[in-house]
Amino acid sequence: MTAPGPLPVVSVIGRPNVGKSTLFNRILGRREAIVEERSGVTRDRKALEAEWQGNNFLLVDTGGWMPTGSDLDGKVSAQSEKAINNSDLIIMVVDGATGITDEDSRVASILRRSKAPIILAVNKIDTSLRDQDIWEFMSLGLGEPFGVSALHSRNTGDLLDRIVEMLPTSGQPTEESPQQDNEPEPDEGVRGVAIVGRPNVGKSTLFNRLIGDERSVVHDMPGTTRDAIDTVVETELGPLRFIDTAGMRRKARVDDDTEYYSSLRALRAIDKADVALLVIDASEGVTSQDQRLAERVDAAGCPIVILMNKWEVVNQEEKDELMYQLGQRLHFLGESPVLRISALTGRGIQRLAPALEAAIDAYETRVPTRRVNEVIQLAQSAQAAPHGGRVLYATQGATHPPTFTLFTNKDLPASYVRYLERRLREEFDLGATPIKVRLRRRG
Repeated sequence: MTAPGPLPVVSVIGRPNVGKSTLFNRILGRREAIVEERSGVTRDRKALEAEWQGNNFLLVDTGGWMPTGSDLDGKVSAQSEKAINNSDLIIMVVDGATGITDEDSRVASILRRSKAPIILAVNKIDTSLRDQDIWEFMSLGLGEPFGVSALHSRNTGDLLDRIVEMLPTSGQPTEESPQQDNEPEPDEGVRGVAIVGRPNVGKSTLFNRLIGDERSVVHDMPGTTRDAIDTVVETELGPLRFIDTAGMRRKARVDDDTEYYSSLRALRAIDKADVALLVIDASEGVTSQDQRLAERVDAAGCPIVILMNKWEVVNQEEKDELMYQLGQRLHFLGESPVLRISALTGRGIQRLAPALEAAIDAYETRVPTRRVNEVIQLAQSAQAAPHGGRVLYATQGATHPPTFTLFTNKDLPASYVRYLERRLREEFDLGATPIKVRLRRRG
């Protein structure tokens, strides 16, 4: 094992649909990147830590490189260029079944100017009968080709050996390692902020503005973001992990595997987040889909900050109607703050930090047991439970969200439990954060 240090970065590069994401998943040993037999599924950079024979490195999956094409193709290619510039080692993936294409030649000409060493991986060499197909790729000028089958795991162990041999350094993760785990574990001291919403409401534009980098591909076509992409950013509140999730559509419209896995990962990101930013397109109003998504986020138990994006494009009459719709369709979110912003111009973004701070503070509130019991006793004195019910003792058992356990002499009606919950929220200034109240009968 090599000495500990910052993790070396290995980027998987190539034109669309040559099997980059399949190889990415194979090296990781689990399905992380979304894979589908059509081009353009991977669009953002995705980075996760990989390990082979005790050697750790950061593996980066990129969108297919399209030297020419649409505006979206250009933005995806720009992400690949950033990955190349930040790489210690590059794996260029080509399709052994198709042979060399013009796009392969253009990508190779760019990679030859890179300072990083390159491994040319010829994918879809499924059997030894096809081993001879790799040699035509020598003409790309990237050295001896390496035949693999990412789908069937053929020669991928040997490829990993080659990767480890060619890494300039490798080691265990440190605080300086440039890790960008896209499905994050809850790192101690780093709060997760998930940016959620239906497709094309401006989530990726907001994400890029918050992190100060064109980290996610932004385009006016719904569904551009497929995976949950996250970045840790140093802010006035300390380090925050901003998570850009795929747009979530109602189940009836999730009509292929790609969207299914995108939605699944968005839900997992929400479940792991400390705060959710619910982005709503003010130009379209509060839709029933926004309402269903808000219900799902609320059920996850994390506080919500509502962002009315594109506020600058609506007139006063429409603004009044929007606030009415919020009260009608999202009433269950209670006191969740509502910020009127423009992710495109930055208008109103300065109000986000105080709203996040208040939400996080409430989410992490820890109340002494003595104070919990004082509030419960005062609440019972002001309004007794029906039929002789009573809370004998109360304590806060957990945070994230604040969770209170009430020990009672008998079952209490749901309406009375809601009354006690409201008193706890008011007395401890818990704002819009969800709280849980659990009942335990004694005797």
